[in-house]
Amino acid sequence: MFPVYLFIFLLGLIVGSFLNVVIYRYNTGRSVSTGRSQCFACSHTLSWYELVPVFSFLAQGGRCRACQSAISWQYPAVELANGVLFVALFQHFLGVSLGKPLFLLSAVIFSLLLVITVYDLRHKIIPDGLVYAFIIFALIFSNWPFTQIVPTIFFQHLVSGLVLFLFFFFLWWVSSGRWMGLGDAKLALGVGFLLGWPGALSAIIFAFWSGALFGVLLILLKATKINLKSELPFAPFIVLGLLLNFFFNLNVLTVFNFF
Repeated sequence: MFPVYLFIFLLGLIVGSFLNVVIYRYNTGRSVSTGRSQCFACSHTLSWYELVPVFSFLAQGGRCRACQSAISWQYPAVELANGVLFVALFQHFLGVSLGKPLFLLSAVIFSLLLVITVYDLRHKIIPDGLVYAFIIFALIFSNWPFTQIVPTIFFQHLVSGLVLFLFFFFLWWVSSGRWMGLGDAKLALGVGFLLGWPGALSAIIFAFWSGALFGVLLILLKATKINLKSELPFAPFIVLGLLLNFFFNLNVLTVFNFF
């Protein structure tokens, strides 16, 4: 099985390299599918051997071959994260009925979530196009294959998404966008569609807990200029909660015997 896992990992690295292109070019007016990659500092057009995921970064010491400017660690981090995700997803669906299409669907979903996470970290915004794609694929995944839809399960996932969306929408509306972004509400809609009840609620509760803890730690450590009024990207915490529930079925509600 090792060659198969290695292939899946390398596939994840390659897709991760493309995800970096999406992250840097999305909403910039540049095509994400055409146009050669260039160094941001000197505009040097990169050769194929400078674009090998992770390995080119390591071989070049994290610097551009032409101008020696530092290359962002985001490149290998995203590639490695996607490679690990692909392997984890492959293992998750190994031996499962309809495992191959579920693996492919989930690979698309989690690649989208990775882009959304990094994009939100960089720009503190969740792009509509990406989150709408996630919502659509999440709904497809939760009811695959459509020839065998179970009405109760479909209704459960649908309602879970709508309830979470309305909750986040309410927070956005009453705070005029100060507490929560509308993009977070759309992301929560997809989380509900994907996980259903009570998994989606558990993921969101964990997101609030981890986000609050992270913010408090930053304030206490005085690592940045963060304060209680500062805006923190929330998508990474939502995605973290989703990951823990999806892979480990971590249900924080059972800690207090809720639901």
